[in-house]
Amino acid sequence: MQIDWLSFTPIPSLLGGMILGVAAALYVLLHGRILGISGIVSGLLHPKVEDSAWRLSLVLGLVTAPFLAALFFGIFPIVEIDSSWLAIVIAGLLVGFGAQYGSGCTSGHGICGLSRLSPRSLVATISFMGAGFMMVFVVRHLIGG
Repeated sequence: MQIDWLSFTPIPSLLGGMILGVAAALYVLLHGRILGISGIVSGLLHPKVEDSAWRLSLVLGLVTAPFLAALFFGIFPIVEIDSSWLAIVIAGLLVGFGAQYGSGCTSGHGICGLSRLSPRSLVATISFMGAGFMMVFVVRHLIGG
């Protein structure tokens, strides 16, 4: 097994996690809402007039942040996708279905729910992390992808 030391980034990862934690805490404190991205995006699909502006602003911020990082800080992520577009679309639909079925996603349950010590979020996080681990094992070791 070969270790890719270029992908080992503990300081930026720690800083990113801290920023995400502070953002989630501020969002709860200032708005009284959980920072669950799947719920925010889902709200855009069923828009309410008083609700649309902040949801759209947050999603646009998520989408434009990598471009701003590249523009202002020279951070250019290396993106390698070893799957077909069909596999990516199917995976995206499955993730969306799972987030809807599980009443939340990794940001809602894994970050915000666990920080509130929610038993439901603990079960959800264990479930989707376990399913992810099993799927990676099946694809890499049993199917051979």
